[in-house]
Amino acid sequence: MVSPCPVFKTGDCPGKVSTRLEGAGALTADTRFLTIRKQVSYRKAIAKSGLQHLSSQPSASALAKFDPDREIRSSCDWTENALYGEHIWFETNVSGDFCYVGEQHCFQKSVARKKCAACKIVVHTICIEQLEKINFRCKPSFRESGSRNIREPTVVRHHWVHRRRQDGKCRQCGKGFQQKFAFHSKEIVAISCSWCKQAYHNKVSCFMLQQIEEPCSLGAQASVIVPPTWILRVRRPQTSLKSSKKKKRTSFKCKSSKKGVEEARWKPFIVRPIPSQLMKPLLVFVNPKSGGNQGAKIIQSFMWYLNPRQVFDLSLGGPKDGLEMYRKVHNLRILACGGDGTVGWILSALDQLQLNPQPAVAILPLGTGNDLARTLNWGGGYTDEPVSKILSHVEDGNVVQLDRWNLVVEPNQDAGAEERDEQQTDKLPLDVFNNYFSLGFDAHVTLEFHESREANPEKFNSRFRNKMFYAGVGTVVRLSVYLSVQDLKLQCLVFLNIPRYCAGTMPWGNPSEHHDFEPQRHDDGCIEVIGFTMTSLATLQVGGHGERLNQCREVTLTTYKSIPMQVDGEPCKLAPSTIRISLRNQANMVQKAKRRTSIPQLNDQQPFPERLRIRVNRISMHDYEALHYDKEKLKEASIPLGLIVVPGDSDLETCRSHIERLQEVRNEGRRWGQTEKKTTEGVGLS
Repeated sequence: MVSPCPVFKTGDCPGKVSTRLEGAGALTADTRFLTIRKQVSYRKAIAKSGLQHLSSQPSASALAKFDPDREIRSSCDWTENALYGEHIWFETNVSGDFCYVGEQHCFQKSVARKKCAACKIVVHTICIEQLEKINFRCKPSFRESGSRNIREPTVVRHHWVHRRRQDGKCRQCGKGFQQKFAFHSKEIVAISCSWCKQAYHNKVSCFMLQQIEEPCSLGAQASVIVPPTWILRVRRPQTSLKSSKKKKRTSFKCKSSKKGVEEARWKPFIVRPIPSQLMKPLLVFVNPKSGGNQGAKIIQSFMWYLNPRQVFDLSLGGPKDGLEMYRKVHNLRILACGGDGTVGWILSALDQLQLNPQPAVAILPLGTGNDLARTLNWGGGYTDEPVSKILSHVEDGNVVQLDRWNLVVEPNQDAGAEERDEQQTDKLPLDVFNNYFSLGFDAHVTLEFHESREANPEKFNSRFRNKMFYAGVGTVVRLSVYLSVQDLKLQCLVFLNIPRYCAGTMPWGNPSEHHDFEPQRHDDGCIEVIGFTMTSLATLQVGGHGERLNQCREVTLTTYKSIPMQVDGEPCKLAPSTIRISLRNQANMVQKAKRRTSIPQLNDQQPFPERLRIRVNRISMHDYEALHYDKEKLKEASIPLGLIVVPGDSDLETCRSHIERLQEVRNEGRRWGQTEKKTTEGVGLS
């Protein structure tokens, strides 16, 4: 007699080996062994499924075994040596989570643990290499290139992970997951997917073996996720033997220079998107230094909800490479996580790349001021709102325009000579502004703050503390400057593009009908000129406003002394100069909707029509690969197939079935026409 499994109880019938699962009725011994085998095989099958998320297997180089000397990465590897399914590790203090490699492979010699941002498993640092023994890899973020891989229809498969803790309810039975409160709970209570976040109880009645290989929908955030099937790792170009023979006559100098250019252009990864009106793929740029290092935690959260290769740490090279790589993605949106300076950095990078159309930029405000974020309804700072909610707001937000202004500085040759100090400079820190340009007292305070923060950065990691510093300096320092409007005794002059200024105040106010000024807008091609005395600056925080001087499209400003100035919060002390301000361009921004009227269905909040009439065209794979980045040429090369009529709330699968039916009808008609032609040709007509 076989010894019973702990989850089974032996029956009482003499002379007969029978077992029963508690609460499930009698099972034969063969059925019992089959059930146990299924349970035991889950871990192996799930581990194996981690390598089969795409239609084609990755190359041997991509699946290289763990190298003990390889750096433990906390960011995506964008080199040609990137490993398929490589984990992204961060330090963690979740001591209650049992090491994922299990008792058999866990050394338990170190209390130091790391957590993967993309799949949320926790292991001892010393046990990371043991993940190879259980064959468990992270959710894949790319696929291998090759003509076969590109032409094959690819799907993303689930990335199943065993969980000892799980929130929410089982998708199959609807019941919650039993939470184990033991300090080192070893029991697996759930199986969940790192992509779509679906979770099931770890038992045969809830999770079936065939679910392991099912395609994944990517879950609630599917419309903003860049699928791993879009990101290709390409091979380094190699010169073929034939082409090298043809080029034998070319000079060595020409050949080497051309090869050098090709090498410089070559990138290990490319993005080949499949355009869809229903998708708004998102690029996330995070400044980890903003907001008292909030950025580091936010990076991990976004890597969990999205493809890790659509999340970029700005401290590792800036935004340009990421924007360049994703430049051909249709409906692309960008989320800038940082202060207003971070947003300006990204907008300037977009200017350099001249993307057309330019992606719309949303903001997750970190740091102190965040006046642009306030203007676009994103708030004054991040307060631990769930990342899933932020992604929904970015998806649902409205695209609006933002005026951007050029600053051209020339030395003022007519100014008298003055002693030059160490702070003085001949140029502004930025040559473009999105929020404001100011000179005088407020710039002096910002300059003092900036210098103090550079000297003691550890004392300036709190938004509240930073505001207190501004208040303290503002009550002590007095500054007198010479301006062309000195009759008003102004000590500060602000050229304002957006309604918000100085951490949320509204210095333009609300001019009534009796004034000569219009309400302020960030997309009207006009800039507001506002003057402040010490008194009016002080009343800003309690709802006051400055002296409205002008609304204009161009400004020429001449200074005759060294004056503190600031451009979007970046301060300097500028030598006597002539400064010209003119409209540069308009940027696409995402304005957060104040209220969500309904739950969005695939990015579309409009009510569904009863019926949709869709014209279907057919195109060859050769033409698609050559032209799919150019919509107009794609239309010209396509052949009309017909018209389908589907319900307004139809999903993609329903549309596909109608298209297949249309194709069958067309083929039947073609065959019938050919038969009729042959019959007619074979019959004599008199």
